Amino acid sequence: MPVGAALLVALIELRGGAVLALPKGHIEAGEEPAQTATRETREETGLLGAVIQPLQEISYWFYSRQQRARVAKRVAFFLLVYRAGSPARHNAEVDGVRLVPLERAADLLAYRGEQDVAREAAASVRRLAGAGTPAAKEAGAAGPARAAAANPGALLCMP
Repeated sequence: MPVGAALLVALIELRGGAVLALPKGHIEAGEEPAQTATRETREETGLLGAVIQPLQEISYWFYSRQQRARVAKRVAFFLLVYRAGSPARHNAEVDGVRLVPLERAADLLAYRGEQDVAREAAASVRRLAGAGTPAAKEAGAAGPARAAAANPGALLCMP
């Protein structure tokens, strides 16, 4: 069994469950990007996670009906590990939460950039698993969180 096969990832369901995505949102006053990723993950999935390491940033365009314009968005993602909570406690911004195996997450996500983030996270987890103890897995690659003027998001792994 490959490393990470037993780990689950919390994906948010949008558009009645037709779209699976990673949690993300806007930085609030006084927050660092990693704090925002943790808060948004808790709000959108009902799950509390701890930051392990930064992942990549993605950029994309979307159409805002509210603004009636195309909007450029940049998202800095972080890898989190589950600490507490229940998907039943997600907020009304999402239609639901789906827990999927880490190794399948990239194939299930709707957006290419988020698929790339999931692949990077799976590779990071495999590298961390080779680092030894659970503490090494959590702290081994946790460098300083990068500062980013972006909308932070997260990929949360649950054992």
